[in-house]
Amino acid sequence: MSTTDLVARVASLVVGRERECELVVAALMADRHVLLEGPPGTGKSTLLRSVAGALGVGFVFVEGNAELTPSRLLGTFDPSRVLEEGYVPDVFVDGPLVRAMRTGSLLYVEEINRVPEETLNVLITVMSEGEVAVPRLGMVQAAKGFGLVAAMNPFDAVGTARISGAVYDRVCRVAMSYQSEDDEHAIVMRAIEQIDDAPSSDWVAKAVRAVRATRQHTDLRTGSSVRGAIDAALVAANLAKVRSTTTADSRVGLDAALVALSGRVRVREGSSRTSDEVIEEIWTSTFAEGDAKKATAPAGAKA
Repeated sequence: MSTTDLVARVASLVVGRERECELVVAALMADRHVLLEGPPGTGKSTLLRSVAGALGVGFVFVEGNAELTPSRLLGTFDPSRVLEEGYVPDVFVDGPLVRAMRTGSLLYVEEINRVPEETLNVLITVMSEGEVAVPRLGMVQAAKGFGLVAAMNPFDAVGTARISGAVYDRVCRVAMSYQSEDDEHAIVMRAIEQIDDAPSSDWVAKAVRAVRATRQHTDLRTGSSVRGAIDAALVAANLAKVRSTTTADSRVGLDAALVALSGRVRVREGSSRTSDEVIEEIWTSTFAEGDAKKATAPAGAKA
């Protein structure tokens, strides 16, 4: 498969990310490590899984959090077998890093800015040397194809920290912002295409517009990703069945939005409003605006 075909294959699986696909593929083909940086719900993990599949390499996932210690990342000796056989290689249980290195797979570290510093130091060594020393086991060399790809949400989120210059110096950074409104509409439509009685394309367009509005609302510090629109559509379809009505019922849409979005947004400090109140305002005004446009459109015009 040519490089052009490979990129095209990846781009067909990830909506609106052709440029990012090209950058990630080029960096990995150059044996570079990659940092995908952007807010939640921008398709970072989806992009990487698609790239790994297109390249035909393994994919090892590890969630970055405060509990990711060096031993959890590297692996440990099986205590019960150590008592019988001693510290021999066959007794060692590979952690995600060692497994990815041995098999020449991509190691995907999600939310790397939540990883403790001592664990980051292990990753820095691997990125620099292509090998890592494991106590009592010895040196593990990275097989051909191994690469580290990390994802990072904005550092000012709760529980995160700034990534050191030592990490940035060893990776190629790819920034990923929110996709366009048309792309997000296509993402939601793809997500609900298999369900019965799914909301209409027009309904989804309004839902996407409402979700995007949460990212600029003055009472919200953090808005929702496109996942909020997907969940709103899925919940609305099933809530309509529960209530023996359709998704055109305004109350169905609003209740689905409250369920899907109120936990995803963060109210700005000092605001006297609740997330439910803000979501209701945005959702109601967005759908009312769309209905008003349709009502005032000239005969024969498309709403």
